[in-house]
Amino acid sequence: MKRIAWFHKVSFAQFQEGWKGEFPEASTEEIQAVYDRIKLPRRATKGSAGYDFFSPLPFSLKPGETIKIPTGIRVEMDENWVLQCYPRSGLGFKYRLQLNNTVGIIDSDYFYSDNEGHIFAKITNDSKEGKTVTVDEGTGFMQGIFLEYGITVDDDATEIRNGGLGSTTAK
Repeated sequence: MKRIAWFHKVSFAQFQEGWKGEFPEASTEEIQAVYDRIKLPRRATKGSAGYDFFSPLPFSLKPGETIKIPTGIRVEMDENWVLQCYPRSGLGFKYRLQLNNTVGIIDSDYFYSDNEGHIFAKITNDSKEGKTVTVDEGTGFMQGIFLEYGITVDDDATEIRNGGLGSTTAK
Protein backbone atom coordinates (compact mmCIF):
# COMPACT_ATOMS: atom_id res chain seq x y z
CA MET A 1 0.00 0.00 0.00
CA LYS A 2 1.42 3.39 -1.00
CA ARG A 3 1.43 6.12 1.64
CA ILE A 4 1.13 9.33 -0.34
CA ALA A 5 -0.76 11.94 1.67
CA TRP A 6 -1.19 13.77 4.96
CA PHE A 7 -4.34 15.49 6.23
CA HIS A 8 -3.94 18.78 8.11
CA LYS A 9 -6.22 21.39 9.56
CA VAL A 10 -6.15 24.77 7.82
CA SER A 11 -5.00 27.67 10.00
CA PHE A 12 -7.56 29.18 12.34
CA ALA A 13 -7.51 32.42 10.30
CA GLN A 14 -8.35 30.52 7.10
CA PHE A 15 -11.05 28.48 8.83
CA GLN A 16 -12.59 31.60 10.35
CA GLU A 17 -12.71 33.28 6.94
CA GLY A 18 -14.42 30.25 5.38
CA TRP A 19 -16.82 29.80 8.30
CA LYS A 20 -17.80 33.49 8.35
CA GLY A 21 -18.47 33.26 4.62
CA GLU A 22 -21.10 30.58 5.23
CA PHE A 23 -22.29 31.45 8.75
CA PRO A 24 -21.79 35.23 9.13
CA GLU A 25 -23.61 35.41 12.48
CA ALA A 26 -21.03 33.16 14.21
CA SER A 27 -18.81 34.78 16.83
CA THR A 28 -15.05 34.31 16.99
CA GLU A 29 -15.49 32.24 20.17
CA GLU A 30 -18.03 29.94 18.48
CA ILE A 31 -15.78 29.51 15.46
CA GLN A 32 -12.78 28.75 17.69
CA ALA A 33 -14.81 26.07 19.50
CA VAL A 34 -15.79 24.45 16.18
CA TYR A 35 -12.19 24.64 14.97
CA ASP A 36 -10.87 23.00 18.13
CA ARG A 37 -13.25 20.03 17.65
CA ILE A 38 -12.37 19.34 14.00
CA LYS A 39 -11.28 15.74 13.48
CA LEU A 40 -8.94 14.80 10.65
CA PRO A 41 -10.38 12.34 8.11
CA ARG A 42 -9.68 8.68 8.72
CA ARG A 43 -10.59 5.22 7.47
CA ALA A 44 -13.06 3.23 9.54
CA THR A 45 -11.42 -0.15 8.85
CA LYS A 46 -8.17 -1.39 7.33
CA GLY A 47 -10.15 -2.50 4.26
CA SER A 48 -11.83 0.88 3.73
CA ALA A 49 -10.84 2.76 0.58
CA GLY A 50 -12.44 6.01 1.74
CA TYR A 51 -11.33 8.46 4.40
CA ASP A 52 -14.37 9.73 6.30
CA PHE A 53 -14.75 13.50 6.62
CA PHE A 54 -16.56 14.40 9.84
CA SER A 55 -19.11 17.17 9.96
CA PRO A 56 -17.93 20.17 12.01
CA LEU A 57 -21.56 21.08 12.77
CA PRO A 58 -24.93 19.40 13.18
CA PHE A 59 -27.28 20.01 10.27
CA SER A 60 -30.60 18.90 8.81
CA LEU A 61 -31.58 19.18 5.18
CA LYS A 62 -35.13 18.82 3.91
CA PRO A 63 -35.53 17.59 0.34
CA GLY A 64 -34.06 20.16 -2.05
CA GLU A 65 -32.09 22.01 0.65
CA THR A 66 -28.35 22.67 0.32
CA ILE A 67 -25.53 23.49 2.72
CA LYS A 68 -21.91 24.48 2.07
CA ILE A 69 -19.61 23.16 4.77
CA PRO A 70 -16.11 24.50 5.42
CA THR A 71 -14.43 21.30 6.65
CA GLY A 72 -11.31 22.95 8.09
CA ILE A 73 -9.30 20.24 6.31
CA ARG A 74 -6.55 20.41 3.72
CA VAL A 75 -4.55 17.57 2.23
CA GLU A 76 -0.90 17.39 1.24
CA MET A 77 -0.25 14.63 -1.27
CA ASP A 78 2.37 13.41 -3.67
CA GLU A 79 2.23 14.60 -7.28
CA ASN A 80 0.24 12.41 -9.69
CA TRP A 81 -2.39 11.71 -7.05
CA VAL A 82 -5.86 13.15 -6.58
CA LEU A 83 -8.35 12.97 -3.73
CA GLN A 84 -11.87 12.27 -5.00
CA CYS A 85 -14.70 13.13 -2.61
CA TYR A 86 -18.11 11.46 -2.53
CA PRO A 87 -21.03 11.45 -0.11
CA ARG A 88 -20.86 8.63 2.44
CA SER A 89 -22.55 5.72 0.70
CA GLY A 90 -25.21 5.21 3.39
CA LEU A 91 -26.32 8.85 3.21
CA GLY A 92 -26.39 8.73 -0.57
CA PHE A 93 -28.36 5.47 -0.59
CA LYS A 94 -30.90 6.40 2.10
CA TYR A 95 -31.38 10.11 1.33
CA ARG A 96 -29.82 10.75 -2.10
CA LEU A 97 -27.43 13.13 -0.37
CA GLN A 98 -25.37 14.53 -3.26
CA LEU A 99 -22.24 16.59 -3.63
CA ASN A 100 -23.27 19.47 -5.86
CA ASN A 101 -20.32 18.93 -8.19
CA THR A 102 -21.06 15.16 -8.23
CA VAL A 103 -17.47 14.21 -7.37
CA GLY A 104 -15.14 16.60 -5.58
CA ILE A 105 -11.69 16.64 -7.15
CA ILE A 106 -8.85 17.78 -4.89
CA ASP A 107 -5.67 18.19 -6.94
CA SER A 108 -2.25 17.79 -5.35
CA ASP A 109 -1.35 21.44 -5.96
CA TYR A 110 -4.50 22.76 -4.25
CA PHE A 111 -2.64 22.44 -0.92
CA TYR A 112 -0.45 25.42 -1.92
CA SER A 113 -3.29 27.84 -2.84
CA ASP A 114 -3.83 31.14 -1.03
CA ASN A 115 -6.77 29.55 0.81
CA GLU A 116 -4.41 26.81 2.09
CA GLY A 117 -6.31 24.20 0.08
CA HIS A 118 -9.32 24.45 2.41
CA ILE A 119 -11.75 21.71 1.38
CA PHE A 120 -15.42 22.73 1.26
CA ALA A 121 -18.34 20.39 0.66
CA LYS A 122 -21.54 21.72 -0.91
CA ILE A 123 -24.21 19.08 -0.49
CA THR A 124 -27.91 18.77 -1.32
CA ASN A 125 -30.61 16.45 -0.05
CA ASP A 126 -31.99 15.19 -3.36
CA SER A 127 -34.53 12.87 -1.72
CA LYS A 128 -37.40 11.83 -3.96
CA GLU A 129 -39.23 10.25 -1.00
CA GLY A 130 -39.59 13.40 1.09
CA LYS A 131 -36.95 12.33 3.64
CA THR A 132 -35.11 14.87 5.81
CA VAL A 133 -31.48 13.99 6.46
CA THR A 134 -29.93 14.87 9.81
CA VAL A 135 -26.20 14.68 10.43
CA ASP A 136 -24.78 15.17 13.91
CA GLU A 137 -21.55 17.03 14.54
CA GLY A 138 -18.64 14.61 14.32
CA THR A 139 -20.51 12.20 12.03
CA GLY A 140 -18.97 11.13 8.74
CA PHE A 141 -20.83 12.76 5.87
CA MET A 142 -18.34 12.60 2.99
CA GLN A 143 -15.55 10.23 2.02
CA GLY A 144 -12.35 10.85 0.12
CA ILE A 145 -10.51 8.27 -1.95
CA PHE A 146 -6.96 8.75 -3.22
CA LEU A 147 -6.29 7.73 -6.81
CA GLU A 148 -3.13 7.81 -8.85
CA TYR A 149 -3.45 9.27 -12.34
CA GLY A 150 -1.37 9.53 -15.49
CA ILE A 151 -0.88 12.24 -18.09
CA THR A 152 -0.47 12.18 -21.87
CA VAL A 153 2.96 11.80 -23.42
CA ASP A 154 2.71 15.25 -25.03
CA ASP A 155 1.41 17.06 -21.93
CA ASP A 156 3.07 20.43 -21.47
CA ALA A 157 1.16 22.00 -18.55
CA THR A 158 3.38 24.38 -16.59
CA GLU A 159 0.88 26.71 -14.93
CA ILE A 160 0.82 27.11 -11.14
CA ARG A 161 -2.55 26.96 -9.40
CA ASN A 162 -3.75 29.63 -7.01
CA GLY A 163 -7.37 29.21 -6.13
CA GLY A 164 -10.23 26.83 -5.70
CA LEU A 165 -13.22 26.00 -7.88
CA GLY A 166 -12.68 26.91 -11.50
CA SER A 167 -9.15 28.22 -10.99
CA THR A 168 -7.54 25.74 -13.38
CA THR A 169 -9.82 26.28 -16.37
CA ALA A 170 -7.79 25.86 -19.57
CA LYS A 171 -7.58 28.99 -21.69
